Amino acid sequence: MLHLVCLGCFVLLSCNLNTMKVAYAGESEEVASGIIMDGFTSEMEEEISSKKESFEFQAEVSRLMDIIINSLYKNRDVFLRELISNASDALDKLRFLAVSNKDLMEDNKDMDIKISFNEELKTLSIRDTGIGMVKNDLVNNLGTLAKSGTKKFMDALSEGADMGLIGQFGVGFYSVYLVADKVRVITKNPEDVQYIWESSADSSFTVAEDPRGNTLGRGTEITMFLKEDAFEYLSQGKIEEIVKKHSEFITFPISLYKKSTEVVEVAEEEEEKEPAVDEDGLEVEEEDEEPKARKTEKVDRWDWEVLNGDVAIWARDSKEITDEEYQAFYKVISKDHDDAQTWIHFKAEGEIEFKSILYIPTSAGDTYEKYNENNAGVRLYVKKVLIADDFEDLLPKYLNFIKGVADSDDLPLNVSRETLQTHKILKVMGKKLVRKVLEMLRKLAAGKQLNKDDEDGEEDEKAVEDADHPYIKFWENFGKSIKMGCIEDAPNRSKLAKLLRFKSSKSGEGYTSLDAYAENKPEWQKGIYYIPAETLEAAKKSPFTEVATRKGVEVLYLYDPVDEYVMQNLGDFDGLKFQSLTKDGLKFGDENEDDLKARAKAYKESLKPLTSYLKELLGGKVNKVAVSQRVDTTPSIITTGQYGHTANMERIMRSQTFADPTAYKAMQAQKTLEINPRHPLVAELNRLAVSDPDSQATKDLAHVLYDTALLSSGFTHDDDDDFSARMYRTLATALKVESMDMLPEIEIPVEEEEVDEEIDEDDEEGVEFDHSEF
Repeated sequence: MLHLVCLGCFVLLSCNLNTMKVAYAGESEEVASGIIMDGFTSEMEEEISSKKESFEFQAEVSRLMDIIINSLYKNRDVFLRELISNASDALDKLRFLAVSNKDLMEDNKDMDIKISFNEELKTLSIRDTGIGMVKNDLVNNLGTLAKSGTKKFMDALSEGADMGLIGQFGVGFYSVYLVADKVRVITKNPEDVQYIWESSADSSFTVAEDPRGNTLGRGTEITMFLKEDAFEYLSQGKIEEIVKKHSEFITFPISLYKKSTEVVEVAEEEEEKEPAVDEDGLEVEEEDEEPKARKTEKVDRWDWEVLNGDVAIWARDSKEITDEEYQAFYKVISKDHDDAQTWIHFKAEGEIEFKSILYIPTSAGDTYEKYNENNAGVRLYVKKVLIADDFEDLLPKYLNFIKGVADSDDLPLNVSRETLQTHKILKVMGKKLVRKVLEMLRKLAAGKQLNKDDEDGEEDEKAVEDADHPYIKFWENFGKSIKMGCIEDAPNRSKLAKLLRFKSSKSGEGYTSLDAYAENKPEWQKGIYYIPAETLEAAKKSPFTEVATRKGVEVLYLYDPVDEYVMQNLGDFDGLKFQSLTKDGLKFGDENEDDLKARAKAYKESLKPLTSYLKELLGGKVNKVAVSQRVDTTPSIITTGQYGHTANMERIMRSQTFADPTAYKAMQAQKTLEINPRHPLVAELNRLAVSDPDSQATKDLAHVLYDTALLSSGFTHDDDDDFSARMYRTLATALKVESMDMLPEIEIPVEEEEVDEEIDEDDEEGVEFDHSEF
């Protein structure tokens, strides 16, 4: 249904009626007699043909048509979206003008949009009750390239109220040529008579007064004579699908003339029966007969059905919307059966104006199973018309779990409204959406259920320890997204860091935030300490945490594969550097430097025989052997350099190289074996390194010290055969087994078989049996 507004330049060219009779004449006698459209007789068609005026299109029209059909629109379904948008514009224009001229709507005609189709005539029609067009509009607006009535009307009202008209380029109507080779436009403006404009794909169009008079009352009706390859648009299911996808939030009702089948009862004439009599001729009562099953038949019914019952609540004031309405709207746009956890509704102003509602779902579903495949969850609208439901540039990948809508009046589009231009406004819009999402999460973390737009206030940003806290529920579902944001989104990294939550040595069953960690640390502590591990239990039991626990230092447990990448990208938090307990050069900040150095020097001197012995024995496996100051009860551990991979990171990277030994070796960090100078096993091994360094037992014990350190530190052995042989020899020494030669096999006495005392007489005599008989 084209309306004056937004129809822009029409590229329709006049086709003579005789040609149309042949093109659409099927087996129908009516079509053959000259009727090509509902509501017209053959006489009317002849009258139109005799009185029509012909006009030439602009020279650029032919070229435009080629662009539209072959290049401009990727999906031809958009023709219906464009026509509905134009119809909405016409209705908006009428409503605006009626404020100052009430006579325009004195007929009290409904303001709506209706779609119908004719399977026999192969036509599709869309009709609105908007402002309509006068004859000059038909000639000027529909015959001149990109000369849009809507555009001109908006220019005239540039200093007035915002009417929310969609059309900008005046070429949306041309999308009808994706599906039709002839178009007829019937229009009635309150200030003129009813006209018919029609054209097909050549260089002209015609305008004629409608011989039927005023049948529309007001508005515009567009009828498309469909191409043979476009007959799918005669399916009410196809039309319904397009409308509900692209135009479900248009303000005015959009109805489709639909066919339904009902089962109805068929009335039957009751037969009059003569009363029953007995032998004496007296009337007797008959027993009640069982009721007969009523006959039914299937009947086709046609009726109007509204397709766009959903309301664009983002355009309303948030104070007027109930929580139930927000939840119902969420289920419409997300197709989620569960309620949303929380949402934010806001209007952005300034460089760009747009309205938006953003939701956080209750559960993650398959978000992370298909992280790289998931489409964006925010729909982009312009004047309530869907432009893209999978536009990637509104929110970054890590926020794809967010569902919602964003509706902009200022967003520039190309003429097809399918491909958004790379524009500064779009980037600003994306930044504001990200900022609002982070604001919503910050308030949720602070204990505020931010369901509506409100003013920023002071929040108490403390550790979240209650497992039932709304933010903890969010974190357990979508925490990975915040971590990915810390890696991918450098501009917002500091804001995202405040949203991180970790299990720690002091968090109990709950979580702690980095803010809470920094607030609760001792004054002398200069860093934030963490331990990476494969599981939470492994992190809790790690020997690296011994001294930190004794000193009362809180340790963050990192057991998610992405955690270490997060720490590498953050670097520090509020001036506190992140430090892994598994790296060289660890200091807690409470030590007296002079005492520490003196003690370390004394231990180093006393254990020099062992450190030298181990370094030589383990050459190639460790880079150096050092005296440790970070363990209390563990005899030895393996650490890595400040810029080397931890054991946990090696494990992760090893799984990413598909067990390629060459690639894995290139990734391995230089290892340091740290020994506990106060442990009795270390002291005894130090003695053996002096007294008996060449014995196999001393070598095995030294290797066992390294082996256990390797395992307890999270690393894996690179030579399982040597490890196994060494452990067997150590067991033999502990059990005082002098030889590893196998013992002789046990001898099992052979018992004589019992002989049957009853012996066949023939056997005793040595008679041979003929076995062949058996």
